Amino acid sequence: MPHGEHAGHPEHAGREGHSGHEGHADHGGHGGDHVAMFRRLFQTMTVIAVPVVAFDPMFADLLGYEVPGWARWIAPVLGTVVYVWGGRPFLTGAVDEIRSRKPGMMLLIGLAITVAFVSSWGSALGVLSHELSFWWELALLVVIMLLGHWIEMASLAQTTSALDSLAALLSDEAEVVDGDQVRRVSPDALALGDVVLIRPGGSIPADGTVVEGSANLDESMVTGESRTVARTVGDSVVAGTVATDSGLRVRVTAVGDQTALAGIARLVADAQASSSKTQRLADRAAGWLFWFAAGSAALTAISWLALGMPDTAVVRVITVLVIACPHALGLAIPLVVSIATERAARSGVLVKDRLALEQMRTVDTVLFDKTGTLTKGAPTVVEVEPAGPYTADEVLALAAAAESDSEHPLATAIVAAASHRGLTVARAADFSSEPATGVVATVDGRRVEVGGPRMLTVHDAAELPVADRWRTEGAIILHVVVDGAVAGAVKLADDIRPESRDAVDALHRLGVQVVMITGDARAVAETVAAELGVDRVYAEVRPEDKAGTVAALQAEGRVVAMVGDGVNDAPALAGADVGIAIGAGTDVAIASAGVVLASSDPRSVLSVIELSRAGYRKMQQNLWWAAGYNLVSVPLAAGVLAPIGFVMPMSVGAILMSASTIVVALNSQLLRRLDLDPASSAARILR
Repeated sequence: MPHGEHAGHPEHAGREGHSGHEGHADHGGHGGDHVAMFRRLFQTMTVIAVPVVAFDPMFADLLGYEVPGWARWIAPVLGTVVYVWGGRPFLTGAVDEIRSRKPGMMLLIGLAITVAFVSSWGSALGVLSHELSFWWELALLVVIMLLGHWIEMASLAQTTSALDSLAALLSDEAEVVDGDQVRRVSPDALALGDVVLIRPGGSIPADGTVVEGSANLDESMVTGESRTVARTVGDSVVAGTVATDSGLRVRVTAVGDQTALAGIARLVADAQASSSKTQRLADRAAGWLFWFAAGSAALTAISWLALGMPDTAVVRVITVLVIACPHALGLAIPLVVSIATERAARSGVLVKDRLALEQMRTVDTVLFDKTGTLTKGAPTVVEVEPAGPYTADEVLALAAAAESDSEHPLATAIVAAASHRGLTVARAADFSSEPATGVVATVDGRRVEVGGPRMLTVHDAAELPVADRWRTEGAIILHVVVDGAVAGAVKLADDIRPESRDAVDALHRLGVQVVMITGDARAVAETVAAELGVDRVYAEVRPEDKAGTVAALQAEGRVVAMVGDGVNDAPALAGADVGIAIGAGTDVAIASAGVVLASSDPRSVLSVIELSRAGYRKMQQNLWWAAGYNLVSVPLAAGVLAPIGFVMPMSVGAILMSASTIVVALNSQLLRRLDLDPASSAARILR
């Protein structure tokens, strides 16, 4: 995967794709390695910094005590360790920024600690003034910057790889039919033309064509289609899908990189590699501050040299460069991100990518995958139409009795509906099922059949009139036949989540366009969209085309957040400006997203938007405060008020540095007050 990291960030070494979805393909270990590295470095430098600060002559002067003669070399020796060891990531980053000609945070830190290091040694050796001993400032700056990077790395660390999750969909082994024998092999050993045996409940190991048998396949993890799909001889099947009720024999037509699953993996990888390259706020602020500090130092040197005061020029230039070190700036963003992600986690929102959280405030289009996101992702009995002498409850009870021994998702929905209505369901006998036709059982001495059009054809029976209307709504229709006569019909559909309407209404109130995308039939999609008030609908979209839909919306100039839960959503989640995965979805979708919702409540998207906007406000406030300190203190340190007799002492500058850091920390803590409950977010917006 191509490198896209912003030069100068030491935590990016070994992590690819500094973007909206950082380093998914590389996070198997590097992310955790960097978190551990910065944690250990911070802890070690903190221990070493204590004696450096305590035995620094300038710090001693500030607190009114003297450093004993025997301890005069403790600060220089240990301060050198802090500079070389603890400062190494920043010095390396500074060199990278110089090479790339993009000055930023690393160069600013590197400049400050290097000037402090050189001047402090000059002071220790008696070459420079005692006033220029900055060992304590050097130690504190390195420790605070390491803390900031540790916090940031912890917020970015990811433990799941989207591509590993895709591979996990495949079976560990395949059963190859070889004459009268069946041998078990690794899916990697399959060759074109091999015939593999798929047992009921088994996963298909490679793309192929059915050569024997019929079965209902669960393709939801790949296509997003909520209902199972009947596949029989001659039909194509895809690796990773599951035969729910019967066995199949499949001739392999694609293996390895040629499979549909591999194609989705490539789309995920490509989308992650080409994600947003938005530069960090702190980087931009640090870049401006670098030029401000460098320019101020140059003007300071010129001014004092012009006055014929070279010694004062040296002191003032060094003071300016050291005092410009960005203590607060280094914590301004990481602290907000850390508190925001922790606050979000307590409300069921996992922020995996802090750039995604930052970008969420600018989103003007939310693209929802229908199945499992706006809808429940499983068939539900919506209506029962009786015929003849039967009531709706009797029809449902008979259907539930006949389906009670079936594990098919439609059977589960019917049995659940009968239970929900409190119906008495008789015990069935002589149960049998036939794929693509239906089930049959004996219930209280009557032959009860539940199935689709093929079952009615066997009995030369007609559908109930209501079936035409149900069909235009995209519903699944099952008829119930008792002793050869139609007793009624059951309408099943992927039920809309009750929270979806509030989510759509609140997004509209925020000025965000709501778009729905699905692999389902257009009739199904249009029905759901009309009920929810969705602005635009993309129906019958193939898995590989979902990412293209995201790209098309982005080409319109829209900032797109994609909300999904299936493997088919993974490329779109990775390619969107912000990918939001439903926590109940597949590992692949979760790994491809920058934000994961622990619940399936679509209103959680509102919580993410609110958190993003509140967090961004805090970032801006912190950056203005951190930079504002420098805008005031640097000119004073340079001696701009020297004509009226005031030159800011280093001690005052040091106090201001500490104060700015404390203010940034306290301001960030205010973010904890934000209520991120999805219902509360929706209520506030709709109020």
